[in-house]
Amino acid sequence: MNDAKKTKSVETLVIGGGQAGLAAGYHLARRGLPFLILDANLHIGDAWRNRWDSLRLFTPNRYNSLPGLRFPGPGDAFPTKDAMADYLETYARHFRLPMQTGVKVERLAREGGRFAITAGLMRFEAEHVIVAMSNYQRPRLPGFAKDLAPHVWQMHAHNYRNSQQLQSGRTLIVGVGNSGADISMDVARTHQTWLAGKESGHIPYRTDGFMGRFVMVRIMRFVGHHILSLGTPVGRKARPKLLHRTPPLIRVKPSDLDRAGIQRVARVVGVRNGMPLLEDGRTLEVENVIWCTGYDPGYSWIDIPVFDEQGDPVHQRGVAAIDGLYFLGLQFLYSMTSATVTGVGRDAAYVVQNIASRVQSRSKNPRLVQAADAA
Repeated sequence: MNDAKKTKSVETLVIGGGQAGLAAGYHLARRGLPFLILDANLHIGDAWRNRWDSLRLFTPNRYNSLPGLRFPGPGDAFPTKDAMADYLETYARHFRLPMQTGVKVERLAREGGRFAITAGLMRFEAEHVIVAMSNYQRPRLPGFAKDLAPHVWQMHAHNYRNSQQLQSGRTLIVGVGNSGADISMDVARTHQTWLAGKESGHIPYRTDGFMGRFVMVRIMRFVGHHILSLGTPVGRKARPKLLHRTPPLIRVKPSDLDRAGIQRVARVVGVRNGMPLLEDGRTLEVENVIWCTGYDPGYSWIDIPVFDEQGDPVHQRGVAAIDGLYFLGLQFLYSMTSATVTGVGRDAAYVVQNIASRVQSRSKNPRLVQAADAA
């Protein structure tokens, strides 16, 4: 039911309370612009807390700060996912950002010149909306996953926490991205483990070694933040190739997998007799399968024509083709660091500056407001 008593009006609504949404809130608050952040999780930081237990960030503390508040701890330490979650919760509390948690947005539409947002029995109207979340939200499973034998325990990496969730016996991890490599190292401590697929390369240094902590991380951050960006010719040329490319292995190296006793096998292409079928024609007898097969876009709730043929939002540095609609947290929104804690603050500042300019323009031109209300 969408009666007027249940409709809340806000100038700017931020959908997503992770690092992107909080960075947007910081810049909105600094400019004195009214806003509200909505997040589907019950607690701030849960998107990090609900990942696998052994997860650590690839960047040391000195590069994990959002604008205005330093990340705690030694600058060269690599934080756990729980430390990042706690930092985000502290950040929201420190700046007293207005938030509502446990609110899952079900529809975003354009009505009467404003944005209409529905979430259960709640309804919001807003002049501006910032969709502050990554490109990919919905766990992807191959169609043949349903054909595995009933006794094979299977899950997506999205739901994996630790190896205690698994049955005793042999385990197959499908997908050799960073998630697949990390999870296979965790599983191999307690289970005989296979890892299916081929990695797209790996960085040639140890992230937690001296060169990694103090030299290479600085170089890589500079390149990803300043060189591989839409502000340079090389960045603009590289963006289409990098946008959907699987990144190389960062912390785990192929030699680490070998030392852990993880057996490398070919890509999984189907199911035969209830068991995973490999590209080389072999089948594997396993008790567990963990699908580290990525995510699909999760934008089905946005009822606005703002996407291209691949399902990606059409935008210029986060400013969508629809007036008043913005995106943050996307892969290569402006640079290679845009989807990371390192780069999201800069993107948020740009988006909020655009909102501030729009507010100022409308206040100076009342006819624009009247025209929008009449639309």
